[in-house]
Amino acid sequence: MSIRPATAARVGATISGTGLAVPSQILTNADLEKLVDTNDEWITKRTGIKERHISEEPLRTSDLAADALLRALDKAKLKPQDLDLVIVATMTPDMVCPATAAQVVAKIDAVPCGALDINVACTGFVAALNIAANFIASGMYAHIGVIGAEQLSRIVNWEDRNTCVLFGDGAGAAIVSATDDPNQGCLQQSMHSDGSKANELYVPRTEQDVPGQGAAFSGKFDTLQMNGREIYKFAVNTLQSSIHEALEECGLDLNDVKVIIPHQSNVRILESAREKLGLPEDKVYINLPRYGNTSAASVGICLHELMDAGRLQRGDLVVFIALGGGLTWATSVWKL
Repeated sequence: MSIRPATAARVGATISGTGLAVPSQILTNADLEKLVDTNDEWITKRTGIKERHISEEPLRTSDLAADALLRALDKAKLKPQDLDLVIVATMTPDMVCPATAAQVVAKIDAVPCGALDINVACTGFVAALNIAANFIASGMYAHIGVIGAEQLSRIVNWEDRNTCVLFGDGAGAAIVSATDDPNQGCLQQSMHSDGSKANELYVPRTEQDVPGQGAAFSGKFDTLQMNGREIYKFAVNTLQSSIHEALEECGLDLNDVKVIIPHQSNVRILESAREKLGLPEDKVYINLPRYGNTSAASVGICLHELMDAGRLQRGDLVVFIALGGGLTWATSVWKL
């Protein structure tokens, strides 16, 4: 379902600050050559990735999320205590319970701020941005921390060259704040899913034999499984159609857009979609070579880099779009 927020009596929203956090350890394609049967040329040609950040003990997803959020708060000139809600999008939480967002709230000294986790894999940051926009529009909250954070290195099969070369760790954060300008903020949003394609991209749970009961959940999860060919076809087609649909709902077109910020899945996917849309390179932001696929973190990391470099200004129109496991996909059109 797509939603175009009502303009009557509408509270505007602004992205008042952004931040990113990545582990210090960098794993290059040359490093991967020592782990699996691969090489830099093969990885670069198939994915566009040159390096990715990998976590070391005792770093956790909540640590990356908290670091990115504190940086975003600093940019927004806000204190942790100013936050009304923290939303963490992740498929690699610290624990099944409690929520990673609650851990983040404690780590940044923002108690008793609200906390909410969502898991729609790579779609997570855009979905969280939509949720935050709706809370702001309702007048319920004034400042919301939106974070996409992942430690995909924990769920990757490091013996599978088709998947281990793709993923990295990191976090991207944004502060969504209320503003008096009702024309500023989220102009359109959509969230979709097709659970019939769940087996195209998933992380299964492991099972163990329990006497008298048969197979039972062991309490652990297996490594990420992906049908790369099917994901590629789905992503290219969905990116193009979803962007057109989102802009049409706003009465806008591609000429109105400053930049499209897509989930950083694969350079071939992003370049193919860009060409189908007929856009120049500077209209679709890509940082995949430096981070790899960071799932829910990728869109937030991209947003921070653009804001930090001064490439986005107030009044610019930005299209956020992401696709991920589920399968899920979401769009969010913003006037900054």
